[in-house]
Amino acid sequence: MNLEGNILCEDEIVSAKIEFGKKIKTITKTGKKNKRFILPGFIDAHIHLESTMLSPRRFAEAAIPHGTTTIVTDPHEIANVLGMQGIRFIMKKSHPLKIFITAPSCVPATPFETSGARLGIKEVKEILGWKRCVALGEMMNYPGVIAGDHVVWGKIRAARRARKPIDGHAPLVSGEDLLKYVGAGISTDHECTTFEEAQEKSSFGMTIMVREGSASHNMESLIGIQGKKFLVSDDLHPGDLRRGHIDALLRRAVSLGCDPVEAVRMVTEYPASHYNLSCGKIEEGYDADLVVIDNLQEFHTSSVFINGREEAHAMHPLFKTRRVKVKSSFHVAEKMPDDFVIPSSKKKETVKVIRIIENQIVTEADVAELRCANGEIIPDPLRDILFLFVVDRHKGKNVGKGFVTGIGLKDGALASSVAHDSHNIVAAGTSKEYVCRAVNTVIRMKGGLVCVMRKKIYALPLPIAGLMSDEPASRVARENEGIQNAARTAGAEIPSPFMTLSFLSLLVVPRLKLSDRGLFDVERFHFCPLVGAFDG
Repeated sequence: MNLEGNILCEDEIVSAKIEFGKKIKTITKTGKKNKRFILPGFIDAHIHLESTMLSPRRFAEAAIPHGTTTIVTDPHEIANVLGMQGIRFIMKKSHPLKIFITAPSCVPATPFETSGARLGIKEVKEILGWKRCVALGEMMNYPGVIAGDHVVWGKIRAARRARKPIDGHAPLVSGEDLLKYVGAGISTDHECTTFEEAQEKSSFGMTIMVREGSASHNMESLIGIQGKKFLVSDDLHPGDLRRGHIDALLRRAVSLGCDPVEAVRMVTEYPASHYNLSCGKIEEGYDADLVVIDNLQEFHTSSVFINGREEAHAMHPLFKTRRVKVKSSFHVAEKMPDDFVIPSSKKKETVKVIRIIENQIVTEADVAELRCANGEIIPDPLRDILFLFVVDRHKGKNVGKGFVTGIGLKDGALASSVAHDSHNIVAAGTSKEYVCRAVNTVIRMKGGLVCVMRKKIYALPLPIAGLMSDEPASRVARENEGIQNAARTAGAEIPSPFMTLSFLSLLVVPRLKLSDRGLFDVERFHFCPLVGAFDG
């Protein structure tokens, strides 16, 4: 029995013959008692592998048992730290997972921050020529696209000449600006947060990547839009990955009323066609990447095949991996508490405050009055107004200073070397002393997550570029859960405090963010003074 030409239904015996290369592979499964299904291997069409905090081989060990056989990853996180060396690290084969990349278009994301590397038009052209590069990565500098920035457009033209699609990143862009953005040839967007935003972009011909990750949960709002859609994770923490990957997205989509066959297409046929991949269908001439599942509601996998070889069974990997080494990147000396002073000679100051929106990476902009003491502006944890700092770890020069509300810490500090996209050290806390201890712990570890609570320090080391660990996923997930619990004990009220913290320095997502060079108004796309109310 064949369902829609892309799902094989097992009543008793199904033999799937898939041609790849010069060989025919036959995969046979029996199901006399329980009906089972053979699906194409699942594709995550937009994920930043670095966000899992796992090296590629450890990610493969965790993702393949859940039915993931292919990912399309934009490695701009590690590229912002290590440049071309970081991208090559992601692509080295030490596991059976198929990793395709998109050429990072914005390294750094903006000229208003300090990054560890820069990729210009020349480097982007080179990457676009690589066999496993399938697109130009998400064009985050949407103001540059709209304004006709010559470097941005040089990269767009390079992708067009290479006949490769261009991924988008255009949060809240609409109307004439959106028309200009789409007119550049940008074909996807994963930053929609409302049905209306997604439907407008879809009406302009964009493919909507319906995102359901660890920090952003957009599927419920977007799954019902008309037009072409993919299901993607974008950013995913290791604990969430262990509970499920694309299989979890399929479960969620079906629970929200999506047709199961259409949901499967969103993670197989549609992304494979968009990126011109040789997988995504059960047909002759396509790769024998297959997933055997029990039903079309839960999508529990029993076997996973890649190129006709069984690589996972009963949720356990059957393959071995090898370690690939890469250096870290820290060029910053340890700090003193006085490095985190926000000076003032007044008794009170009006300051701008970044307000977190739960489960979203967009923020709002607030204004608060804070008291001053000993020539310094003081945070107010009782009102949930904390210090926020971004410390340049690539050149060791700058410390961006601000305030944030929405984290909820009562007594302590959080710090992380995962800080999109330049990955400087971002830290929030109730005092400069706590912040200083947290930041210095990150520096000593050469990367990681830290929670300081009174006299205790909780840490998760991330020695690969300050972004990833080569420890098994189970250990990283356990240590990550421990540090998340420590943050909650210190008062953090949001579901993913460290992931939320990591996006507070992303200058291409509205509205108010902080770089190592200062407070940044994303909508106006320029720096703004910390002290004082907003103009207009």
